[in-house]
Amino acid sequence: MADYDEMLEGFLHHIALAHTGSEDTQDAYRRDIRGFLDFLQAEGIESPADVTKTEISTYITKLRSGAITGNRLSNASFSRHLSSLRSFYKYLYQYHGVISNPLQGLRGTSSRRKLPEFLTFDQMETMLNSFDLSKPSEVRDRCILETMYACGLRVSECAGLKLSRVHLGEHYLSVIGKESKERMVPFYPRAGQLLAVYIKEVRPLYMKEDHDFLFVNQKGKPVSVRMIQMLCENTGEKSGLPVHVHPHMIRHSFATHLLDNGADLRIVQELLGHETLSTTQIYTHVTEDRLRKVVDKAHPHSSSQE
Repeated sequence: MADYDEMLEGFLHHIALAHTGSEDTQDAYRRDIRGFLDFLQAEGIESPADVTKTEISTYITKLRSGAITGNRLSNASFSRHLSSLRSFYKYLYQYHGVISNPLQGLRGTSSRRKLPEFLTFDQMETMLNSFDLSKPSEVRDRCILETMYACGLRVSECAGLKLSRVHLGEHYLSVIGKESKERMVPFYPRAGQLLAVYIKEVRPLYMKEDHDFLFVNQKGKPVSVRMIQMLCENTGEKSGLPVHVHPHMIRHSFATHLLDNGADLRIVQELLGHETLSTTQIYTHVTEDRLRKVVDKAHPHSSSQE
């Protein structure tokens, strides 16, 4: 039987060398292919080269039902699994001489892409105004959320922000995004004032050893992605918002609010660090969808008014 663990590690090493994604993407590849290889072992299949279209069909049926992952998959997650498998078999062809590809001709779902969730401007302000700025920890927490909203940061980008990349005088951050690409993102004056207070008055209170990470916990260590996720959830609940708030929702809100106020789509693409314009265009569907609902509700000739 093929050494599946060695095969998986080789594939992940290949992906890492190709710079085809962030740490989260690497983890997704690992989970997806691990699940597939576990299925092969359970079925007694000795090598990926021995997999037929029948076995792939069985695997996909189990994948969609939740038997593989423990949960039924959304269309987006299912498509990602198929993409991971295609990349895996491409790797096997190049480096392990596996000629047969049971995925050939298999098509993924073509359902409409889900529109991103976002907060309204008032909801965002309610969250930001919920902090008691007489408390150092709450100054830091608000500063984290304000910076994410001001600059449209991914949660990993916020956790990894460096003090040396904050340019208070010029009001911009240098952000290291996916595939180690750097981009410049300006921030508005209120965010700059809050950052200045945090950097000069709050951050020094927590520092135990010298390092360059901007946001730190009470022990002086860099904040984790999980801490920011919990901060978003807890602040949303504390603010009485009717939605489950997650970090990417704040990034979605940044993009949607800019486009609602007339920002150019290509500028928003650059600010978000998107590789292609098509990724950013999903936010235009958000504003179009909202406009359509307003017209349908308010126009005298709309179906809802008849």
